[in-house]
Amino acid sequence: MKFLTKEVKIALTAIVAIVLLFFTINFLKGINVFKSSNTYYVEFTDIAGLAVSNAVYANGYPVGIVRDIVYDYSRTDRVIVAVELDKNMNIPRGTHAELETGLMGGVTMNLMLGPNPTDIIARGDTIKGGMHLGTMAKVEEMLPAVTAMLPKVDSILYNFNTLTSSPALMQTLHNAADASSNLNQLVVGLNTTLSNELPPFLASLRQTGQNVQTLSATLGQDVGSLDIESTLGQVNGALSDTRTLLANFETLSADLTKASENLNQTLATLNNSLNSSDNTLGLMLNDRQLYDNLNLTATNLASTAAHADSLVRDLKAHPKRYVHFSIFGKKDK
Repeated sequence: MKFLTKEVKIALTAIVAIVLLFFTINFLKGINVFKSSNTYYVEFTDIAGLAVSNAVYANGYPVGIVRDIVYDYSRTDRVIVAVELDKNMNIPRGTHAELETGLMGGVTMNLMLGPNPTDIIARGDTIKGGMHLGTMAKVEEMLPAVTAMLPKVDSILYNFNTLTSSPALMQTLHNAADASSNLNQLVVGLNTTLSNELPPFLASLRQTGQNVQTLSATLGQDVGSLDIESTLGQVNGALSDTRTLLANFETLSADLTKASENLNQTLATLNNSLNSSDNTLGLMLNDRQLYDNLNLTATNLASTAAHADSLVRDLKAHPKRYVHFSIFGKKDK
């Protein structure tokens, strides 16, 4: 056994140690060298601290690892990441990768698979990648809007404080409380009124309904016992008498109308006669001189009557001045 010399043994030991070291390093990296895989490439603009041997997930299940990361120095906006996926893992067209940063600082890659699982891309093709817009990223995007909103919120709070400290608001709340109290009292009074008066009213209403039913039944019986034909004959006779009376009334109205027309005609003739000067009555009413003479005569008669009255009074006062019977003596003067 001159072949297994000391130098050969050392060489074999070194080779075995190197192989074991290779498998150990890959095992520590999570790489299974005995498992076949497919290699794909993902293009990022920022890998956010992604490292080799980081796990790659699809729908939350680990399907591969990051094999290599290559920075494109010719283009500063691109980083190519080589990933090894299980041989049974197919990548549908339209798939893209997202990097998600954990709370402890680790970065994981998630494959967002395309919609059609039968339309797959070839091994070695490149897909697009980007950052996952998690809660923190959304908060960072909202920070400018929140910053711009803070002055408005401060103004709103100031106006709200001004409004709440206003005496008018307190008075309004006090009035609202009074109104609520009055409304509560009104509701209590209404409930009391309804509980006290509604049952008697309903009882009276039920009694009225019973009375109506009784009256209806009585009327039905009375109608059944009435002589309808005789009653209708009497009604027709009364209607005939009424029509005759109306005809007589119309005749009387026509006669009265004719008499009124004749009276109006007579009055018009009399008025014309009084205003005309071709008759005696008209002359007496329309002759001014006759009126003046009659007025003068009446005045003279009144004056004569006054003198006669004065004469009679004087005669009564001094009868001896006018009548004297004396056999002896002289006449008084």
